[in-house]
Amino acid sequence: MEIAIFARWLHVVGGVMWIGLLYYFNFVQVPALAQAGAEANSGGPGGAAITKYVAPRALFWFRYAALLTWLTGAYYLAVGPMNYTLHGSFTLGLMLPEPNPGVTYIGFGAWLGTIMLLNVWGLIWPNQKKILGIVPATDEQKAKARRVAFLASRTNTVLSIPMLMFMQAGSHGLPFFG
Repeated sequence: MEIAIFARWLHVVGGVMWIGLLYYFNFVQVPALAQAGAEANSGGPGGAAITKYVAPRALFWFRYAALLTWLTGAYYLAVGPMNYTLHGSFTLGLMLPEPNPGVTYIGFGAWLGTIMLLNVWGLIWPNQKKILGIVPATDEQKAKARRVAFLASRTNTVLSIPMLMFMQAGSHGLPFFG
C-alpha cells in the first residue's frame, strides 16, 4: 500500500510540473519569444538565449514529467486502494458489472491525459527538436514544425482543464455532471 501512496504522490508532483510547464510555454515563453523576435529586428537581444538554454531544459522536464505522470497514474489505477482498475478506467466503466460514475470520470481523465501524453511525445517534442536545431531541418520544415508544435501545445492546454476536472471527479464527484 505504501508504494501506491508513493505513486500517487509522484503522480501529483509530476502532474503539477507537467501542467505548470505547459502553461509556462503557452502563456510565458511563446509570447516572450514572439516579442523578442520582433525586437531583434530593431536591435533587441532576440530569443537566442531562451531557445539555446531555457527551452531545451524546460522541454526535458516537460516531457519526462508527462511520462512520470502517466505511468504513475496508470500504476495507481492498477494497484491503488480506490475501486478503480486500469482496464475499468480505460473502458470508462462500461465493462464493469455495475455502473460506477467514479470509474467513468477517472477514465475520461485518463484518456485525456493519454491524448496529452501522445501530443507531448509524438508531436510537440519531435517538432521542437527541429525548431531548436537539435535535429537538422530546412526553414520550411521549421515553419511547419512551429505550427504543429503550437497547435499540439494549445490543444493540451485546452484539454488540461477537463482532464483535471475529470481526474478529481473520480474521487470527489462532480455534482454538475449528474
